[in-house]
Amino acid sequence: MTILDGKKTSNEIKEEIANHVSSMVSKGERVPHLAAILVGSDGASMTYVNAKVKACKLVGFNSTLIELPEYTSEEDLLEKINELNTNDDIDGFIVQLPLPEQIDEQKVLMAVNPDKDVDGFHPVNVGRMALDLPTFLPATPYGIMELLERYQIETSGKNVVVMGRSHIVGRPMSILMSQKRKAGDATVTVVHSRSKNLSEITREADIIVAAIGISEFLTGDMVKEDVVIIDVGITRVPDATKKNGYRLAGDVDFESVSKKASYITPVPGGVGPMTIAMLLKNTLLARERHSN
Repeated sequence: MTILDGKKTSNEIKEEIANHVSSMVSKGERVPHLAAILVGSDGASMTYVNAKVKACKLVGFNSTLIELPEYTSEEDLLEKINELNTNDDIDGFIVQLPLPEQIDEQKVLMAVNPDKDVDGFHPVNVGRMALDLPTFLPATPYGIMELLERYQIETSGKNVVVMGRSHIVGRPMSILMSQKRKAGDATVTVVHSRSKNLSEITREADIIVAAIGISEFLTGDMVKEDVVIIDVGITRVPDATKKNGYRLAGDVDFESVSKKASYITPVPGGVGPMTIAMLLKNTLLARERHSN
């Protein structure tokens, strides 16, 4: 069994990006600039955004963090988004989800300029992805594809089961894995919480992408020998043996599934670091497009 080390791979990608940025600096070119909008003080969101800002600094990007209070109105947020849309110094930006209940997330995502949508969530970019046209790929699916490719995992003709149908992971993942690309060309089945005979379907899978949002849902009896496992989930599970009273768990029961898997991502240290690395890669692409 081989661990798909997202932390190590993401560091390699960041080093590649940093070298590219150094080359830009030596030519006197402006370095990429990523902005992030954080509304409220949700602990997990603050952690994610701070990690993104830290990653920008590491590779030599400029970054701007815009922190807005929890009570921010939808109108005020849309105004701030418009400012970033029209700021030529900003190459790409993200609006950290989830947003407070008074704000319509869909309206916010629609307001982002598709050319600066480095999260890859705007319908224009989703449509371009579905048509296999050049675009910003959603960072988490993009990171998974990169991980499969760099570990040279054969996907062509394989049975891939994507567990979960979210617009952020499940749906784009199913599209990308079925397309004619290096980490693709697969036969893809999407399952979710309402799927019948779910275990029968997962036991036929050569590759499983678990993004169903239920802690340790996928167990060893639900998979076949030599399966490749990509665990997207991350949940705090109470654990009295830990100093902080919890441990981090994915959507996969690592203990039982790892005994059968040929490759598996850990939680943490698997998909998470790759997501941030691919956000940086999208920002670099946005900068290159901007200069053209």
